[in-house]
Amino acid sequence: MTALGHSDRPIFVVGCPRSGTTMLQLMLHAHPRIALPPETRFLLAAYQKRAEFGDLTDQAQRHELARFIVESSQFEDLGLDADETTEAIVAGPPTLGSAFGIVFRMYSARFGKPRWGDKRPLYLRHLPTILRLFPDAQIINIMRDGRDCVASLKETPWKPSEFDTLIDYWAQSADASLLAGRRYPKDVYHQVRYEDLVADPEPHLRRMCEFLGEDYDPAMSAPNKLASVAVPEYKTWHTLTHQAPTTERIQSWRTRLTEDELRRCETIFGDRLAKFGYEPSVPVARSTRMRSDAKLIARHRLGPAKQAARNLWTQIRSTEAAEAPVAALLTKGQLKGR
Repeated sequence: MTALGHSDRPIFVVGCPRSGTTMLQLMLHAHPRIALPPETRFLLAAYQKRAEFGDLTDQAQRHELARFIVESSQFEDLGLDADETTEAIVAGPPTLGSAFGIVFRMYSARFGKPRWGDKRPLYLRHLPTILRLFPDAQIINIMRDGRDCVASLKETPWKPSEFDTLIDYWAQSADASLLAGRRYPKDVYHQVRYEDLVADPEPHLRRMCEFLGEDYDPAMSAPNKLASVAVPEYKTWHTLTHQAPTTERIQSWRTRLTEDELRRCETIFGDRLAKFGYEPSVPVARSTRMRSDAKLIARHRLGPAKQAARNLWTQIRSTEAAEAPVAALLTKGQLKGR
């Protein structure tokens, strides 16, 4: 077992959008050994395009990959020099995961910290990819009441036009969380509820640190002190991160969702809410309401099946003999497993 404070395993924060992933990122970033960057966009995009980058043992191909990364949206939020980052990727191990990890490691080096990782809600639905790129990764998933997530999502400037899409975000995230809880061992996957974390941060952060093999640091309970450092100013939808953790947004769906919106949410969520400890406002849909919402329910139940099919196709493609290894070769665990 790794001694406390000696692990170099990468850390990934995931969850449904508007579930508290940024708050959790800041809590971890406040730890003296951990640095997690503002949300990036290059990892999944580059992974999906990996065939286009060709053989990364070719220095020119690594340069093309590096250019894709440094020219991606939000890269400048990391505060890294594009030329230095490119040079480091070109000089690094010839795998896709290594290129990504070098960027995250350079970000953590800005703060003089040894442990690195990333935060993006969407990773929750792509955990097989994250663990293929970083086989020794540790995943922390923050869960929040789906009705509060939807209520918060509908007020963001980047929300989709369809309300049902907001419902999909949480339903698919909930399904992915249930699957991850069954699939991954306790030293790989850890889940915490937003409501528990904001109500009493310290005990839950202590358990999180135990999972990570780190000592708890009191600074983690005051993430708002780092918001100006790790949250770009233009992300106005993260203004609450500048305040101390608060319970004021728990069950805010009671005033932020209309009666019809609440009905649609609870109809689709079904027993998922109860599985995570959230009480529905009314008993799970009666047969008459089930019939009236049959098409709506069918659409949402098909979503997980379609995602499973996509994941299977990705796994089939990823095992093709012609495809080069993608796993990072940066940490002790990654190098040991090569």
